[in-house]
Amino acid sequence: MLRQVIIPESHEAEANLRKIRILFGELDGNILWDGKFDDIPNTVGDASEEVVKMGVKMFNLHASAGNEAIAKAVANRRSSLVLGVTVLTSIDEGECLSIFGDKPGNKVVQFAEMLVKCGADGIICSAQELRLLGKYRQFLKVTPGIRPEWAQKGDQKRVMTPGEAVKAGADYLVIGRPIRKPPEEIGTPVDAAKEIAEEIAEAMQEKGEE
Repeated sequence: MLRQVIIPESHEAEANLRKIRILFGELDGNILWDGKFDDIPNTVGDASEEVVKMGVKMFNLHASAGNEAIAKAVANRRSSLVLGVTVLTSIDEGECLSIFGDKPGNKVVQFAEMLVKCGADGIICSAQELRLLGKYRQFLKVTPGIRPEWAQKGDQKRVMTPGEAVKAGADYLVIGRPIRKPPEEIGTPVDAAKEIAEEIAEAMQEKGEE
């Protein structure tokens, strides 16, 4: 039996929703919705249809959901961009062989071919695999697993520094813990963000001079 759930105004969930609405307004839709949809095609299509109503710039799904699921997301994207998650950066070569039956590089290329065929706008992979995607020049390349030299790797296995990723061809960097929880010697999250921004700017300048 379905029942209506009423969230009290003082509830933490209500406060978080209000913060999310404010954030969307402040960022003017420049948001990557990291939903990592991974389900049957109809469910992925429905989820995609709902998330684009919020006006996000990008959203993602697991490429391993298959061609039909990717196509459903693409069909419902409207003005948003569809990105395909390939091999998580927390997965090393041994685990990738266990899950996918192939090495990370080979699997990322296979997923890239699927995503291009289905009309997706970009790919999410480790910066270590970017050199294998040279022929996909118009494909957006988004790289998580970014760790400055001063940051701990944590559960990340296939990593690069922000500067290395930019020089390797990344269009967007996904950076979480190095900013949210920087080491004491770096300072606050704002200090960490400034350090990373400076490294990115320097790498972009050097890349432009090559």
